[in-house]
Amino acid sequence: MATTTTPSLRENKMGTMGEGKLLLTMALPLVLSMMVQAFYNVVDSFYVSRVSDSAVTALGLAFPIQNLIIGCSTGVGVGMNALFSKSLGEGNRERASKAAGNGFCLSLFFFLIFLVFGFVGARPYYAMQSTVEETINGGAAYISICSLFSLGIFVEILGERLLQGSGRTIYTLFTQGLGAVLNIILDPLFIFGFEPLGIEPMGIAGAAVATVIGQWVAAIMAIIFNVFCNPDVQLKLRFFRPHLATVKKILSIGVPSMIMMAIGSVMNFGMNQIFLGFKDYGETAAGVFGIYFKLQSFVLMPLFGLNNAAISILAFNYGARQPKRITKTLKLSICIALTIMLLGLAVFQLFPDQLLGIFNPSDTFLALGKSALRIVSIHFPIAAVGIALSASFQALGNGIYSTITSLCRQLLALLPVAYLLSLTGNVHAVWWAFPVAEVVSVTVTLILYSRIYKKKIKPLMD
Repeated sequence: MATTTTPSLRENKMGTMGEGKLLLTMALPLVLSMMVQAFYNVVDSFYVSRVSDSAVTALGLAFPIQNLIIGCSTGVGVGMNALFSKSLGEGNRERASKAAGNGFCLSLFFFLIFLVFGFVGARPYYAMQSTVEETINGGAAYISICSLFSLGIFVEILGERLLQGSGRTIYTLFTQGLGAVLNIILDPLFIFGFEPLGIEPMGIAGAAVATVIGQWVAAIMAIIFNVFCNPDVQLKLRFFRPHLATVKKILSIGVPSMIMMAIGSVMNFGMNQIFLGFKDYGETAAGVFGIYFKLQSFVLMPLFGLNNAAISILAFNYGARQPKRITKTLKLSICIALTIMLLGLAVFQLFPDQLLGIFNPSDTFLALGKSALRIVSIHFPIAAVGIALSASFQALGNGIYSTITSLCRQLLALLPVAYLLSLTGNVHAVWWAFPVAEVVSVTVTLILYSRIYKKKIKPLMD
């Protein structure tokens, strides 16, 4: 079928608007929505910490599975988004819509995997990590609910990526924002119960119910916005038929992203085992680790929002063969990322007591947490450079490079160094593994970026 470049595609702001203004206008809604997302993650832990210390630990141990769910949904979204944006940049609306439809098919496939896990794998997963019955029961109920109803997060992320890929990021502020606000409102109702509405206290399982309701509402909103407000995508039945070549292209970019998130889950699981190995306060240390991940999301989520916007811009301009716009967008991303991370460093260094005080900490929890926040945050500015540059890997079709850098950071460097430091018997020393791993990762990132620049960006200039 012959394709032509339509005026609406030629005039897409990703190819015409000034780079600084474009990046800010596209990134700001994503950053705001992700900050709301980070806020409701912390709210979950805030309310759960009022249940018991075991509930906090159970929530922390759930992270690897939640990360896998988000990783698979994001991986499909990243692969679809890169192909979708590139096709729009080339003026091929047919291919763009086919990418969208096949993205939904892949999301359904991965959801079925987590559906099975929700039925048969939740309790064994917790039983292999803890001997505390309250942690096992509460955690199994929580992660089972999140898995069984995970189709909501798959559809939400894919719908939002379509909006991002066509430059309509403002709508994602409403989808993620509404989902997060609903979660925040519903959390105390389901966790502690609300007698006037006949809601019985559900404990940590109530946090899962609130989460999936928020995800499903956000998913419905994302579909509505794409159908009525996104003319660059056509959600017609014929585009939902699996197309092998399209599926391969989505997976070639998306699978490395999934592996990257899976690596994060393995890292999280491994770090939990290292902390649980400390006899006197293993569960407390694991709880601190889980809380640290909640708090760091306030710093990292804005970077991921910035990155998501940059990926769409870079992919569009790569398809449109505009190398100067690619390099300028990357430079601006690095500057903004550094600013965000330096602010995060200052907050973690100066206000650890206030940050941890949100979660009703015991004296032991507070002492472990203060040390953790101050040591780990040292790596924030280093991470800014690596995260910003990694957008070029996914946008330009080299998602495997992102996998390599993540592998170096979280498995090849972090876990071995953390294990060796744990042998000192000093739990505080383990946190130094994070700055060490980040130095390794950013070094590898710079090497790989120089390769992709020479092979893909510089030839466009020539």
